[in-house]
Amino acid sequence: MPVLTNIEELRELRDKARAEITEREENKTTIILGMGTCGIAAGAYEVEAELQSELEKHNITAELISVGCIGMCHNEPLLDIQQPGLPRITYTNVKPKIVGKIIEKHLVQGEYNKRWIYGQLSSGNGKFVEGIPAYEELPFYNKQVRIALKNCGIIDPESIEEYLASDGYSGLEKALFQMGPEDVIQEIKESELRGRGGAGFLTGLKWEFCRKASGSPKYVICNADEGDPGAFMDRSVLEGDPHALLEGMIIAGYAIGAPEGYIYCRAEYPLAIDRLKIAIKQAYELGILGENILGSGFSFNLKIKEGAGAFVCGEETALIASIEGKRGEPRPRPPYPAVSGLWGKPTNVNNVKSFAIASQIMVNDANWFNKIGTEKSKGTAVFALTGKIEHTGLIEVPMGITMREIIYDVGGGIPDKKQFKAVQTGGPLGGCLPEDALDTPVDFDSLTEAGATMGSGGMIVVDQDTCMVEFARYFLTFASAESCGKCVPCRIGGQRLLEVLIRITNGEGTPEDLDEIERISEFMSEGSLCALGQLTPGPVISSLRFFREEYKAHVNENYCQAGVCEGMFTYEIVPDRCTGCGLCLKECTTEAIIGEKKVVHVIDQSKCIQCGACYDVCNLGAVLVKRKHELPLVKTA
Repeated sequence: MPVLTNIEELRELRDKARAEITEREENKTTIILGMGTCGIAAGAYEVEAELQSELEKHNITAELISVGCIGMCHNEPLLDIQQPGLPRITYTNVKPKIVGKIIEKHLVQGEYNKRWIYGQLSSGNGKFVEGIPAYEELPFYNKQVRIALKNCGIIDPESIEEYLASDGYSGLEKALFQMGPEDVIQEIKESELRGRGGAGFLTGLKWEFCRKASGSPKYVICNADEGDPGAFMDRSVLEGDPHALLEGMIIAGYAIGAPEGYIYCRAEYPLAIDRLKIAIKQAYELGILGENILGSGFSFNLKIKEGAGAFVCGEETALIASIEGKRGEPRPRPPYPAVSGLWGKPTNVNNVKSFAIASQIMVNDANWFNKIGTEKSKGTAVFALTGKIEHTGLIEVPMGITMREIIYDVGGGIPDKKQFKAVQTGGPLGGCLPEDALDTPVDFDSLTEAGATMGSGGMIVVDQDTCMVEFARYFLTFASAESCGKCVPCRIGGQRLLEVLIRITNGEGTPEDLDEIERISEFMSEGSLCALGQLTPGPVISSLRFFREEYKAHVNENYCQAGVCEGMFTYEIVPDRCTGCGLCLKECTTEAIIGEKKVVHVIDQSKCIQCGACYDVCNLGAVLVKRKHELPLVKTA
């Protein structure tokens, strides 16, 4: 494909791409497979192999397309079938053994196998099949507004033509040929887009500071170092729509006067990196990256820097140090990167979602964007919805939606009719909110006021079976281990705080420990060099604030309400109930259970890890849980 030298050639290519997709939809059978990380992990490769076999078996000609995650991680693997002139019909939870049944019914017999059908997506002609719900009618989607995720799961992420056909690079075209750099910055400022990396600083102001800073060359950096447990927002955008990121970065480079950019992505995201490399190669081949882009006189080059997985490199100054080849450690600010960043030059750092949204703002204008959301938090928020919830996955919702709507309407509520207990927002440095905070609007300021944070978009739901002390200890274990060790408050404070929580969960806590938690947390928040240390106590402090009685029960009564803190109980076998059936012995992975068949078994406490497998498998009520200083709990046979 020849290099595009002017805007007319780009428009011609876009029109050609649209015509080809329309021709395909009207004349060919297309099968679309969800090939994001979640789909592949659920077995999409095996489904693809079986699909190829079935198509050959029935002599069916169809075009196969791989797409990224559309958000329904709970329904993977996903398989869409689009016949000429008809909408895309989505089949969910597709295992290899049912592929033949789907193909036989749908493509051979011409009928819809509604047993596995989830819904339908309209094609370009707007047609729908009667009796199958449209995506917009389904609970998981009907409250979503997709901007950053506009193309994810819809287009082939390895095809620049498909991106162009969906208005791709229209924002860049507008910026380069209809606006000056200051005009672009003003548009982003008027949109009131706040950074989606966690801090929520106004993106337009950030760009303006960098443009006005003295020194050259200037740099644009995308922070794709997503390291939060349970978070996969940036990964999904990179895997499903990499050109959206590229377009946003090129626009930012033009706006601030930067000739070069870096995408900092952790090496644990191999699929995302592969698709980024393909997108960058395609952009260079077309002349959308490189020298004199589309004949505009503006040049921009882009590189990928693979990070080694240090969580602290999500902090922008540590990330910059890593790109420079130094140890990933934060430095004091000011000066901020906008003034002195990469190699001491003015540098703009934004998150993946911020760049992806910025490109859409340029296409649709600032007024379109700031009509979505709340007064101080415009637009949408992208969340990785995980934990004890029916519909785990990736969602994009308007700012201002309540937590209750997300969890119960979009997320489908808590599985197995169990009771909601808390939701952790903002990742391992965020905070948890209890049931009486479910009507809190989801935006930057409301979440902070409620005692949590927006963060970069992780949202973990827990139910009645979760111990909030253990929950806080889990996040603290992660955050303290990820400390770079540069400053004393984070390096020492995190370890001391973790020691307190370990004591409490082991049944060795004292009432004074609760005061110690607050003292250490304040010390860390005020004295740590960067946000990692400052926010590490977040999950502990918020859980102590909202679930203090649970902490008191651990300390004063050696009692874990959820029954998960191993140091507070032991498992024993009631001789009068044990028949020596051997079920518990087979389940025990540490060989702590001793006994011959049809002889009463005994638990060796020195080997028991309190996993509860014996308790769960025994149907005679012969295994009891004995709490310290308490009467035993015996399961009824």
